[in-house]
Amino acid sequence: MDIIYTLLDFIINLDKHLTELINNFGGFTYVILFLIIFCETGLFMAPFLPGDSLIFVVGALSASGAMNIWLITGVLIAAAVIGDTVNYHIGKFLGPRIFKKQNVRFLNRKHLDKAHEFYRKHGGKTVIMARFIPVIRTFAPFVAGMGSMSYGRFILYNITGGIAWVSICVASGYFFGNIPVVSENFTLVILAIIGISLLPVVFTWMANRRNKS
Repeated sequence: MDIIYTLLDFIINLDKHLTELINNFGGFTYVILFLIIFCETGLFMAPFLPGDSLIFVVGALSASGAMNIWLITGVLIAAAVIGDTVNYHIGKFLGPRIFKKQNVRFLNRKHLDKAHEFYRKHGGKTVIMARFIPVIRTFAPFVAGMGSMSYGRFILYNITGGIAWVSICVASGYFFGNIPVVSENFTLVILAIIGISLLPVVFTWMANRRNKS
């Protein structure tokens, strides 16, 4: 429970914790942020890590001069692209065997099924679209590797999605994060970002329930 509480506190108070990271670790903060985004996109057992909200806060801190916006944008794009690439190859190697099993340690089968259904419905564009949807973002490259998508086609979608996702989130934080009404209610803004990004998952779940009915 302590780990869950710590993670929730980190996500809800991202601006404060990232400021502490910068003050305590300086330039090494770039490495820490690289690892967080890499794990969130590259390891199917880590969909709980912050993505959109983290990058938004990074953009806001960059606007205040705490970070170099060009450097951190490049670092996070690299983390997102490399993470998806690793996840693709994990899916290609382990996917067919894992998908046949109902219970796999460190893998939520429901999340995998949702990503598989999303991929079936939207095809290769899933790799780009999923960048903006938590959970699906983590499992989409795994499913792409597990399926029949060629690596050449995947890497094109991967790079395009990675650049778009990071650039949009950083720019949003940079231009809106320091507006008084936003900065004074940062916790609510972070919760709103998480809620909005989860809406496609909710709509898909509701549509599936209607179809089953």
